[in-house]
Amino acid sequence: MALECHAGFSLEPRAPRPDLRLEAVRKLNEAGIAAGVICAPVLPGITDAPKDLEKLVEAAAQSGAKYIFANPLFLKPCSAAVFMPFLEKQFPHLAESYQQRFQEQAFLPSSYRKRISQLMARLRQKYRIHNHYDRYAKRAHPAPKPVGQMQLF
Repeated sequence: MALECHAGFSLEPRAPRPDLRLEAVRKLNEAGIAAGVICAPVLPGITDAPKDLEKLVEAAAQSGAKYIFANPLFLKPCSAAVFMPFLEKQFPHLAESYQQRFQEQAFLPSSYRKRISQLMARLRQKYRIHNHYDRYAKRAHPAPKPVGQMQLF
């Protein structure tokens, strides 16, 4: 989603607005196409507040989303080279924390990932989004029927 931060700064300035994305989810589901929301990346101290994630899940439920899940930020060196200067400029109070978190590894600790996962599970339950993403993905892309060895020539 084109995320708006507490200060009103957009993290994705050229992305479609969240209301437009949720309207697309609504229209797809009304047309019989299972659609949902992937919230990624969840940014520590920026987009991970439980009340903000709850607003997102509630809005997804209101749009008829068939699934919603969140994936915390991971920063591989090529991404960190771009993201860290942005963070230092827009969120200087978080820069040191991020540098420490991502100095030796690209992924946040499993405890953080588990906390976000558990929060999302509770919110999905509260707003009755069953998160059947795998079921819809399998239906949309059935496995090909096995065939014999193909001839190259």
